[in-house]
Amino acid sequence: MAFFSDEMITSTIRLFVIVLLSGIIGIEREAKNHPAGLRTHIVVGVGSCMLMLVSIFGFEDYLKTHEDLRGFDPSRIPSYVISGIGFLGAGTILVQGGITVKGLTTAASIWVVAGLGIVVGIGMYYEAVLATIIIVTTLFFLNRFEKLYKKKIDRKDNLLLTLTINKGEGHISKINDVVSSKDLEISQYNIEEDNTDEGPLLIYTLSISTKRPVHVAGLLENLQGLEFVKSANVNKRS
Repeated sequence: MAFFSDEMITSTIRLFVIVLLSGIIGIEREAKNHPAGLRTHIVVGVGSCMLMLVSIFGFEDYLKTHEDLRGFDPSRIPSYVISGIGFLGAGTILVQGGITVKGLTTAASIWVVAGLGIVVGIGMYYEAVLATIIIVTTLFFLNRFEKLYKKKIDRKDNLLLTLTINKGEGHISKINDVVSSKDLEISQYNIEEDNTDEGPLLIYTLSISTKRPVHVAGLLENLQGLEFVKSANVNKRS
């Protein structure tokens, strides 16, 4: 009797294949300093592959001893994997100021890696390799193309302005007047209330744009010159 059974050999091959494929995708995310990188993608891929293997091989002995059993469905576990992986992807999504959303691509890559684990677990190697090639090509090359065509379509300089201000009537209007005086266009805004020991404060976040370079220091100086402005911060949006 051979030490390694056909089931063990099959499982080993499939687990190593998903380590390779999910690792390739994870390296791309790691290179761009995303929170979910090489290790996260490999763990997700191996985990989903393992559950698929359980779904295929885990109940063989039980079914052999219960030949009259009907209704065995190996697709049940994979369906729970796909729906359950969403919470992990959600943890990579960040919302800045109620306006800017980051991490959607990483969340999608985690979800796809879980799918790759299932595909490899069931033995569909060609489909898994082809999907990995498509995903890596999309992440590596279309990202550059996306930035290129965005610059050609819209050459505006996009900024995210975050202000902490005292709550009061007319304060928002005065801020908007300062922004408008700099020939800046407000495309989006978000207002959140923050109650502190000093009294009620507002977190006012604006997405602003201009076709000309912005003198950020001058903008911040004018805003901080308003007596009700507690702090001001500007970040460049990608």
